[in-house]
Amino acid sequence: MRILFVASEALPYAKTGGLADVIEALPRALVKLGHELAVFLPRYRGIKPTSVVLPSMTIPLGTRLRFPTIANGGVHRGVRYFFLDDPFYFDREGIYGDRNREYPDNAERYTEFSRAAIELAKQAWMPDVIHCHDWQTAIVPVLLKTSYADDPVVRDLPVVFTIHNMGYHGLFPREVLDRAGIPAGVFHPGGLEFFGNVNFLKGGLVYSDYLTTVSRKYAEEIQTSEFGFGLEGVVRTRADRLTGILNGVDYSTWSPERDTLIPEKYSAKNLEGKRACKEALLDEFKLLKDNPNRPVLGIVSRFADQKGFDLIARIARELLHEDVVIAVLGAGDRRYEDLFRALAADSPGRVGAVIAYNDRLAHLVEAGSDIFLMPSRYEPCGLNQIYSLRYGTVPVVRATGGLDDTIESFDLEHGTGTGFKFWEYSGGALLHAIRQALHQYSNEGVWKRIQLNGMAKDFSWNTSAAEYAKLYLAAHAARNQTAVPSSNGD
Repeated sequence: MRILFVASEALPYAKTGGLADVIEALPRALVKLGHELAVFLPRYRGIKPTSVVLPSMTIPLGTRLRFPTIANGGVHRGVRYFFLDDPFYFDREGIYGDRNREYPDNAERYTEFSRAAIELAKQAWMPDVIHCHDWQTAIVPVLLKTSYADDPVVRDLPVVFTIHNMGYHGLFPREVLDRAGIPAGVFHPGGLEFFGNVNFLKGGLVYSDYLTTVSRKYAEEIQTSEFGFGLEGVVRTRADRLTGILNGVDYSTWSPERDTLIPEKYSAKNLEGKRACKEALLDEFKLLKDNPNRPVLGIVSRFADQKGFDLIARIARELLHEDVVIAVLGAGDRRYEDLFRALAADSPGRVGAVIAYNDRLAHLVEAGSDIFLMPSRYEPCGLNQIYSLRYGTVPVVRATGGLDDTIESFDLEHGTGTGFKFWEYSGGALLHAIRQALHQYSNEGVWKRIQLNGMAKDFSWNTSAAEYAKLYLAAHAARNQTAVPSSNGD
């Protein structure tokens, strides 16, 4: 089959979260299964395309016309890349906003992007299925079912829509319908209307042929009021078209046997290199080195309430009563950036914080830490806990979403399990789980058993890609009863 991925970010071009990792790795896994893949992205600042595919397209945005270009990004590891080139909208300092403030014209920016995706399919690269991701691309299925409903070229083009995080809706005032050129007829309770506003994510949920999210548990959770963010009723009405497919990880990048960003490689057969990584981590984060057996707690994350940083803030001082050091890497909400700066200043050598996104340091924290903290309020899938398993860094997680699906609580009696979980969303429950991990860490033999259990797990993309391929076939068959999709792109 020919599958067109439409997404707002992807490695190595643009990244703010796990979406970028998925859009890099999943298409490559599908190529290995024999499918033909293209990825369509905005050309943000710094992205350098190789040539022009379509020198000018006509994109209506309300009463205005825009004439962006489709640029060619070439083929990388079997995946073709295209970019929407419109400097006015996308050649900016940030991706979605600047200085913790979203761009006020995001509705127009990503509606233009969505319409350009359909035009790319019509004019340059016709797929069998379009796979859209998150609210930034949710207008694609809306337009296909409305503005393009009578277009013989694309009217039967199915859309699979993946919710990577239900907490981000793309919520705008009603006036954006006119400014962005979205048909006014979709503004009703069964369409994009959401308490008087326009909800892009709801459009994806309502108008797509099939829905996916990034873990089995999260597919269940988003049908509840706790995790549905007001859209749980909409999701329940589409439950027969919803499936949870766990994100995989790219072990060619995230594996200590192959990792080129860590000071010394290691494996389950020989963990010695992990000591060298720990020593380098202590140096990098200016942490105490007087006791090489002191446990290092690692954090790599976007700083937000969703990620459980309110819990970490509650227990931080008490946690430092334990004989641990903490390495923190990330950025986000200012109050949490300030929290970690203050902890590092007040407890030099005990807390090291780098307020940034840094890929090299992310690998070092995974490889050099003993314990990895992910106390998320909710976590659709999560990737860092899966990376941690492969690096022999034992996760402490809250039992939600993909964290619950991927981490098995350690059972001392049977020697099974890969980490430590807690259920109640409270500082006390998190601290108890950390103390359980520290207790087992004190027994070298037990700790190695937990490490090896985790390192033996396989969360590669192979299984998940095969599940997506089946879904694409189902979506295509549902919309094209007589057509047979090509398996090789011919």
